[in-house]
Amino acid sequence: MGEFRKPLIPVNAWLACPGQSDEKLPLNLMVAQPGRREGTLKQNDEAEPIVQQSANRLPEVRALSVSDLTGCLRKGFADFASEPLFGLVFGCVFALAGIAIVLSVTAWQLPWMIYPFAIGFPLVGPFAAVGLYEVSRRIDQEKPITWAGILSVVWAQRRRELAWMAFVMLFVFWIWMYQVRLLIAIMLGRMSFSTLDKFITIVFTTPEGWMFLAVGHVVGAILALALFSITVISTPLLLEREIDIVSAMITSVKAVLASPVPMLGWGVFVTLAMIIGSAPMFLGVIFVLPILGHATWHIYRAAVVRAATD
Repeated sequence: MGEFRKPLIPVNAWLACPGQSDEKLPLNLMVAQPGRREGTLKQNDEAEPIVQQSANRLPEVRALSVSDLTGCLRKGFADFASEPLFGLVFGCVFALAGIAIVLSVTAWQLPWMIYPFAIGFPLVGPFAAVGLYEVSRRIDQEKPITWAGILSVVWAQRRRELAWMAFVMLFVFWIWMYQVRLLIAIMLGRMSFSTLDKFITIVFTTPEGWMFLAVGHVVGAILALALFSITVISTPLLLEREIDIVSAMITSVKAVLASPVPMLGWGVFVTLAMIIGSAPMFLGVIFVLPILGHATWHIYRAAVVRAATD
């Protein structure tokens, strides 16, 4: 006889309505319900990328080589070439958000925030690429790709664990911006810079500025490494499978540790590509983000062993 498994239903809904069928309950915090078999969660045709994950097992990961990552990058280019409109639209949204924030800090007479913001803004790139992951998923499975389908999946994430990943990314970005302000107060507090030009002059031509750059970039590198390790695999994993955020982040770290040199090299490549793309008023991000987003989906598929129900 096959193993009998207990399915998962939301805790709050089950406690409130113990006699109600679980098929109509929302997807959130899960608890086992006796007397039913586990299976793929039912969703509509437009927002369906859910695979049930065993509560007691983390997804298995495999080691990747540099050639594996370059192959994923080529697939990312291919996906972008196959469906360029989706990539360009998501890239434009990300770029416009960056431009709007830069214009805002300029209007608030805080031009010194532009440089750290441009460096730290790519930290939230993985969440911005959720729609691109869905496009690549549908290309892989040869499913129809429509705006209604893609946007419905993105919108559905507000009730799933992926929404918490957005909070994690924004929190790390907030820490990055806060530590920049702290370092400025400690190292450059006695210097006056009312414009971006004066700030750049002080940072690049004074000993205090050099120390600020050195310490700031070391701290930024540590934050970026931590965020990369917990998100590079977890974000597409949370999109495709019904798994809690902690397990997803642990799986992501396991994948990085399984291939430390190739994965860290990929992280450096992504960071440099996003920073370079952000330089001309974020316009390069319009093309960089979709290619990297599609490639990241293929890295996830290569690094994580597929579940039996995938």
